[in-house]
Amino acid sequence: MNRGGEGREPGAALLGSIRAPAVRAREWIAGAIETIEADVNRSADTHLLRVPLPACPRISFYIKDESTHPTGSLKHRLARSLFLYALCSGCIGPDTTIVEASSGSTAVSEAYFAQLLGLPFIAVMPRATSAEKVAQIARYGGRSHFVDTSGAVYAEAERIAAASGGYYMDQFTFAERATDWRGNNNIAESIFTQMSHETDPVPAWVVVGAGTGGTSATIGRFIRYRRLATRLCLADPEASVFHRHLADRSVRSHEGGASIVEGIGRARCELSFLPDLIDRSEAISDVGSLAAARVLSERLGRSCGASTGTNMWAAARIVSDMAAAGEHGSVVTLLCDSGERYRSTHLDPDWLADRNLDLAAPRAAMEAFFDRGVSPDLALAERSRSSTGL
Repeated sequence: MNRGGEGREPGAALLGSIRAPAVRAREWIAGAIETIEADVNRSADTHLLRVPLPACPRISFYIKDESTHPTGSLKHRLARSLFLYALCSGCIGPDTTIVEASSGSTAVSEAYFAQLLGLPFIAVMPRATSAEKVAQIARYGGRSHFVDTSGAVYAEAERIAAASGGYYMDQFTFAERATDWRGNNNIAESIFTQMSHETDPVPAWVVVGAGTGGTSATIGRFIRYRRLATRLCLADPEASVFHRHLADRSVRSHEGGASIVEGIGRARCELSFLPDLIDRSEAISDVGSLAAARVLSERLGRSCGASTGTNMWAAARIVSDMAAAGEHGSVVTLLCDSGERYRSTHLDPDWLADRNLDLAAPRAAMEAFFDRGVSPDLALAERSRSSTGL
C-alpha cells in the first residue's frame, strides 16, 4: 500500500502545499478577468451625437455621450482599465479590499466593478462630493470615507489601504498606463471609428477635460500613433493647476480656491497628466461651466454635468475661432456624466444662491454662440458693456 508521500519526489508535498494558494489565486484572477470581459460584451458603445450649429455651417460639432455607460460616466472606461491592469499585475486577489481616492465618478464605477468581483470597496472623497454619487457608491456595496479637502484624499487612501491590507488603486498615477492607447476599443478608437463616415471624418479638434489626465493621454497618444492631424484641447476649470502647468512647466500645484466642477481640474499636477500631448488649453469659469451645461442639456434633450459644460465652453471658443477664420472641419467633445448626479448641488437653485452664483449672463452668452456663432466670451463682453452703458 502506498502511504503518505511514497513514490513521489522528496519535497513534492511541501511544494504542492506552497503552490496551492498561488494556483488558486491565478485561477481566481482568470475568472475575474473573464467576468469583466463578459460585462464588456453586455455593453454597447456610447453614442456620438451631432449637435446642429446653423450659424456655423462649415463646422460639424459632435458630443460623445459617455453618460450611457452602466455606471453613468466616462470613468466607467477608466475603472475597467484600472481593474484589468491591477489584476494582470498581480495586485488584486480574491480577498483584496479596493481603496480609491476620488471626487466621486471614478469611485462609483470602481464600486461597480468591485461588486462584480465580490470585493470590498472604500472610496476616499472630499466631504463636498454630491450626495447622489455617495448614494450610487453605496448602491454598489461600497463605503465612502470623507476628508475635508480634495488634497487630503491621496494620503488617506494610502493609509486606509495599508491599515486594511488592501490595494490603493491610485487612478492619478495609473490612469495613463492602464488603458491600451493603441486601440482595443478605447475612447479614442471609438471616436475615430464613429467619425469615419462623416463629412470631415478626422476632427480638427478633440476637446477634453482632465482629472487624472488618463483620457487626454489616451486620445493624444492615439492621435500620434495613427499619424492624424487632429489637435487636442484641454478644457480646464480656472482654479485647476493643469492649464497653469502648460503655460509654465515649473508650476506643479495651485493653492487657490477649488473649483466646484467635480471630476476635472486638480490642485496638483497628477502623474497621469502628460502635458506634451496637449496642443491648446482653455481655462473656464465655474459659472461658465454650469451655464454651458444647462444650455447644452436643453439643446440635446439630455442632462449634462458641469464638466461637460467646461468642455462645451472651450469647444465654443474653438468653433467660433474656426468660423471667424473661414475654416471648415469637425470638432468633438465629451458628455462626461449626467446632471442628474448633481440634483443636490449644481441643479439646486438654493445651492447656487448660497454661493452667489448667477448664471444669467453666461447662459445668454452660450445661447448667443448657438444662435449666432459668436464666441461666448465675446457675447459676455458685449452684454457687460450694454449693461453698463459703455
